[in-house]
Amino acid sequence: MLNVLRSRVYLRLFAAQVVSLVGTGLATVALGLLAHDVAGGHAGVVLGGIFTVKMIAYVFVAPLMNAALVRLPRRNVMVGADIVRVVIALCLPFAGQPWQIFFLVFVLQSASATFTPTFQSVIPIVLPDEDDYTQALSLSRLAYDLESIASPMLAALLLLVMQSNTLFLGTALGFAGSAALVLSAALPKSLGLSDPREGPIRPFGARARSGIAHFARRPGLRPILALNLVSAAAVSLVLVHTVVIVRSDIGLDQSAVAVFLAINGAGSMTAALVLPRVLRRVDERTIMLPAAGSLAALTALAGVALLSASGGPEIVILAALWYLIGLAWSAVETPIGRIIRRETPPDELSAAFAAQFSLSHACWLICYPLAGALGLAGLSTTAFALAGLATAAAVLATLLWRAVPEPEMLEVMRADATEGS
Repeated sequence: MLNVLRSRVYLRLFAAQVVSLVGTGLATVALGLLAHDVAGGHAGVVLGGIFTVKMIAYVFVAPLMNAALVRLPRRNVMVGADIVRVVIALCLPFAGQPWQIFFLVFVLQSASATFTPTFQSVIPIVLPDEDDYTQALSLSRLAYDLESIASPMLAALLLLVMQSNTLFLGTALGFAGSAALVLSAALPKSLGLSDPREGPIRPFGARARSGIAHFARRPGLRPILALNLVSAAAVSLVLVHTVVIVRSDIGLDQSAVAVFLAINGAGSMTAALVLPRVLRRVDERTIMLPAAGSLAALTALAGVALLSASGGPEIVILAALWYLIGLAWSAVETPIGRIIRRETPPDELSAAFAAQFSLSHACWLICYPLAGALGLAGLSTTAFALAGLATAAAVLATLLWRAVPEPEMLEVMRADATEGS
């Protein structure tokens, strides 16, 4: 997998992603502490508002910013987004009211919703070979998983020698490092610029809708919409309720919460390490559809385990389920970039990745509060309900994919179309 890092351009872009993720992880910890400083016992309400603002920015801003910045080179877009994130990170320590935090977080996450899809659209152009691109997707997944483990540990170490607000300085340094690395990468200066020979640029509204419309038009992209919902429904049980399951149902201490989340991340990392080799032999649907079905089944099994979770062997069972859910989650999500790349012309990649960013987070925006509300009826009931939603979405993905030609037939059809022209 590390062979892809021989590309100097990709190596610098990947390093930019890593340092940016470290900054984001530090910000997550710092925002929780800032919410407590500002709201005290009502910090949970402020944090809930922060997460809601984050998802709203992710869902609505990504396609709008892609449409607004279509005339700019993608390097400029990424560096500009990082500069905005640096400024906001430096402003956050001075926020003294919840509304100020919400506003700053919205701007910060809007910049992230601009940076991430643009970054994702550059990688398949930098790495035209499909095997290299698959390795890059897996490395990206590993980076996200490692960030969720490493950043809290780094934050804990830094808090031993500095005040909590100083963590935002680390966040700003991470984003500044990302901007410097993007600037140092030898990207074509025109990457992202519209070709004047293609005629005038479409109106803003048409550009904003183009990525989502592209998903709706392409049969090969429609299953992704359902698979996003499978992941969100199943994994929201883990992300929303691990703390309740571990602390209240099983009765373990706070450190066990981190252990269970790390186990889930380890499952995701395992899939990311294995997938590049597997995808050389089989197509994406052979991996993604069984993984989607497994996510639904594992969530239902978690519901069964939660009916009697009270310590003892149930700890091992739940740990195994958390690991397998992480494994299946990564198997569903990691290959999506390959499909988008194959189904999308190079000049529409930015809009397509912005649409995927927006649509996938729309699923999380639905499932996060749904999982929280269902928790009032009991954790096993929550798991069964989310498993039902994941099952329905997995069935829909299977039905949608039946209308898509097998990859081998698709290549024959394209070759025939080329010869006919």
